Amino acid sequence: MVNGSSDILMTYLRVTQHMSRLFREHFGRLHLTFPQALVLNVLGEEGPMPISLLAERTGSANSTVSGIVDRLEKLGLARRERSEQDRRVILVAATERYETLRRKATADVGGYFDSVMATMSTEDQALVAQALGKLDEALLVTERGDCAP
Repeated sequence: MVNGSSDILMTYLRVTQHMSRLFREHFGRLHLTFPQALVLNVLGEEGPMPISLLAERTGSANSTVSGIVDRLEKLGLARRERSEQDRRVILVAATERYETLRRKATADVGGYFDSVMATMSTEDQALVAQALGKLDEALLVTERGDCAP
C-alpha cells in the first residue's frame, strides 16, 4: 500500500464499524436482521421491484432474497403484488407499516448523525463529503475493472 493508505483503510473501517453498530442497535429494536433491513431500505428508496432486481441491488442470490421477503411478509413489512403493466410479473413492495418505521428510523439515525456532524466545522464537513465522494468514485472505478488494484 502507498504510504498512508493503511491508515486511511483503518480509519474507514472504524467509521464503518461505528455506523454499523448504530444501525444494528436501531434495527435490532425493530427485530430486523441486517439483510432484512437492507432489502427494506432498497424497497423504500427505489420502490416495488421483482425479486431478481432486488437480489441484484442487495448483492444476494434470488433464493436468499425470496426467503428474506417471506419473513418480511410475516412481519407485515413487505408484500408481493402483481405488476399492473404485466400481470405475470410479481413485484415486492414495502408496506405502509414499514414506511412508518422507516420515517422514524430516518429521523432517529439522521438526528444522531446530524449531532455528530455538528461537532465539526462547515469546512471539515465539506472536506469529509468531498473525500468520501472521491473514495466512492475510486472504489466504483476499481470494481468495474477500469484500473488495476
